[in-house]
Amino acid sequence: MKPISRDEDRLWEEHLYREEPDADFTLKVMQKLDDVSMERDEAESPWSRKVPKTRWIYRTGIVAAAVLLFGGGALLAWDRTGAPEQPVVSAVNIPRLPDIPVPTEIREAFLTEDYKRLKPPGLVVNPNIQIEDQGYTFEIKDVLVDRSQIVFLTEQTSPDDIRIPVVTPEAGKIHITDVHGNLVAVPVVNSQPSGINYRKFVFQLNDVIPDQIVVRGELNFLKIPDYYDAGTNTTVKNNTTVDWSFQFNIDMTKAKAMATMTPMNNTYTTPEGLKLDMTQLVRTPSGTRLDVNVSLNDQLQAKVSEDWKEQMDILYHIEIPETNEYRIFNGSRPYARQAKFRLRDLSEANENGGWLKLSETWDPAFVTVDAKNTRFVLDGYTLPVKEEKSIEIDLEQLPLTTTIFEQSGDRVVLNGYNFDPERGSYIPSGSGTDDQHPLVLLGSAEFSNEIAGDKWVAVDREGIEYPVSILNSIKEINNDEKYVTSDLKLMVHGLHQNSATKFTLKRTVVHREFRDVNWEVDLPSYDSLPWLK
Repeated sequence: MKPISRDEDRLWEEHLYREEPDADFTLKVMQKLDDVSMERDEAESPWSRKVPKTRWIYRTGIVAAAVLLFGGGALLAWDRTGAPEQPVVSAVNIPRLPDIPVPTEIREAFLTEDYKRLKPPGLVVNPNIQIEDQGYTFEIKDVLVDRSQIVFLTEQTSPDDIRIPVVTPEAGKIHITDVHGNLVAVPVVNSQPSGINYRKFVFQLNDVIPDQIVVRGELNFLKIPDYYDAGTNTTVKNNTTVDWSFQFNIDMTKAKAMATMTPMNNTYTTPEGLKLDMTQLVRTPSGTRLDVNVSLNDQLQAKVSEDWKEQMDILYHIEIPETNEYRIFNGSRPYARQAKFRLRDLSEANENGGWLKLSETWDPAFVTVDAKNTRFVLDGYTLPVKEEKSIEIDLEQLPLTTTIFEQSGDRVVLNGYNFDPERGSYIPSGSGTDDQHPLVLLGSAEFSNEIAGDKWVAVDREGIEYPVSILNSIKEINNDEKYVTSDLKLMVHGLHQNSATKFTLKRTVVHREFRDVNWEVDLPSYDSLPWLK
């Protein structure tokens, strides 16, 4: 099957389905539609023509939801007198979650549904960690445990009961090990916010883990940073050092029993030389995880930038024919649906080769865990590629005539500049005196490729290079699926008002988007799910 083209299907999916209601609301909507017949003119079995059927599902579902939401609950009906009986589209069967109390911190951290899935089978642990040192408090309450991930929240407060972000997930001071101190989990990227008052930590467990694991925080000699007190509208200066070290054990026997782990051996190499190797599918009560190894052949390795493992993304969609689910996961694109948890493991990577391990965990609200037949379809991928293109900039002429930069389907039109820090958004400290702010080039742009991961540089007549960065966040996407902005700001760091007025602007790395792929995989099914027995 060919991947989805750049047409209205993707726009419908991304823009109309990017914010789904919660599971309880969805169930109520679908119950309203139980007696509504959604029929086609042609007698064909569901999913026999995937892309056209997808369009029909989109529009039928959109109209039905619109009537329910905006028409006071009125129902749609189609009366096709004399037409032969046709297959009925089944509503997505999202089981109602148990009606149990949910702690405040869990709700604020957008973990309510995971809590309701994991609490009944006994996969929520309370370690009762509460440490106070010199009036500063560190607390861990509920820990959500399954065979795939460990998730917990920390609350950190000052003597004035002000929440302060002392320990952060990226600090690397909290580890999960076996009883001998060997690491058995690595931190992952969480696409959901932590809430205002708490810090969320998410770890993905190794493929092989013991029955007993240890969560250890090496938080001694921890300096409390300066923090803002909203009550007094002041910044509290601080030199306090605390010891919040902690340790607790988790029994993993039940979590290991409440999961299915299926090895996979599906590989595909793109025309450019990127290889994808699916290695495993993991199902737990709180989601489905797909593990994929990514590597490059020698020819492609020579073309990409050194940080390709940190920047690349895969673009794909998931099809579940039995429930008519169709979910697009578009990497880091604005407003795109994200996997709930994402792991980018570089432990097997090195400068001259190796592979990148990607893990994508899908929330059950988006991808039904107990579906028997699930299909993965690759739509494309992105890679930062070394491609150099340059234009000459003359600041004296720039306000009078536009300067156009075109490369790899991207188009930048520069028509002005300033040295105004207000127009330049964030100005890093040390970038110049009050009357010597960095140059900001102004204009508009259309980007067919990704933006994050691009590398720009300015070179003056003496050969001095100045790093260039895009200041503003570009999130608008037009009908051709290009990022667009009429308010582009390119900051040339280190080039000030009294510096050179003529220089070369170069882009040396393009975060290219590739769509020449053709790969689909029927993901492994199962005989039974242990938590449903």
